[in-house]
Amino acid sequence: MADLRFGYVGCGFMAQGVHIPNFAAIGGVELTALAEIRPKLGEKVQKRWGFRKLYRSHLDLAKDPEVEAVGVSAGFSEQAQIARDLVRAGKHVFMEKPMAVSVAQGEELLEASRKGGGRLMVAYMKRYDPGNEIAKRYVDEFWRDEGMGGLFYARNHGFCGNWTAGMDAVFERTDEPRPEGPPEQYPDWLPEAMQGAYVGYLQQYTHNVNLLRWFTDAGDRAKVTAVDLNEDGFTGLVTFDMNGVRSVIESGAISHHAWDEHTQLYFRNGWVKVSSPALLQKNASAAVEIYRAGKAQEVCRLIPVPYGWSYRREAEHFAGCVKSGERFRSSGEDTLADVRLFEEVYRRLVGRNAG
Repeated sequence: MADLRFGYVGCGFMAQGVHIPNFAAIGGVELTALAEIRPKLGEKVQKRWGFRKLYRSHLDLAKDPEVEAVGVSAGFSEQAQIARDLVRAGKHVFMEKPMAVSVAQGEELLEASRKGGGRLMVAYMKRYDPGNEIAKRYVDEFWRDEGMGGLFYARNHGFCGNWTAGMDAVFERTDEPRPEGPPEQYPDWLPEAMQGAYVGYLQQYTHNVNLLRWFTDAGDRAKVTAVDLNEDGFTGLVTFDMNGVRSVIESGAISHHAWDEHTQLYFRNGWVKVSSPALLQKNASAAVEIYRAGKAQEVCRLIPVPYGWSYRREAEHFAGCVKSGERFRSSGEDTLADVRLFEEVYRRLVGRNAG
């Protein structure tokens, strides 16, 4: 198949350290155009990675008929606006999470996708981790097996730690100040004093909520049932009903050299557990533990073969789906459910504080 003519918007940490190198490495992708508002930085990154063209604005890149698909890394609200302009121009977009900081902004983005024809994939790399893929297969198998007694509880524990895992990427830098983006498009009901906490919780735990929805096949069949967060709006417990399964996010922050996160799905007669590596730890997959009760009382630990960095595999998935026309595993349409759930969490928190 012909190479995918690929563009990228933004030259920040995730762009230089993760996404551009991965798209450059997977094969079948031509780095066609780069857009960066800082001219000196754009020139350096263009030269380093061999982009054929350089633009100062994503709007100029959107007009380039050679570019078929575009990756986007920017501020949380700004990147949704950039993605909106690109899909409206017919470009297929791979964007960093979160998809949006409000349901209204997310709906506007999807409407632009429908009108312009550009498809949207959100970079939920956990769905592309080989260990999580194995776990998903076992969850589906156990759910169909009456002998396992049904899935009744799911939990994600995420106290975090050192997410960069000693990342050793080489970054191009300049003395140019980071430009200010447009105002954040927060939900209109959210008090200004809670905006920082809201986006902090959203950008950190959107991965976790999305992963639980995927494991439980919840789609949009998910709702918040209880919120018990501290005054920081970050630490505590949130309970959901995901496709009829009670599901819990345990959130908090600790000083930890490694990474403290695992997800466990409980059946009456067994469980599936995955323990996640640090987010930017290369060549590391989630560790999988399978427990079957009954006479055998078996516990096994599965090793994903081959190993694969989830960020590289999500780039491969995006490029492959753009070429084939297949549906993205983490599509924009699916992702809107995460934004809605986070608004529900903070609506409850705002109501509690007001009371």
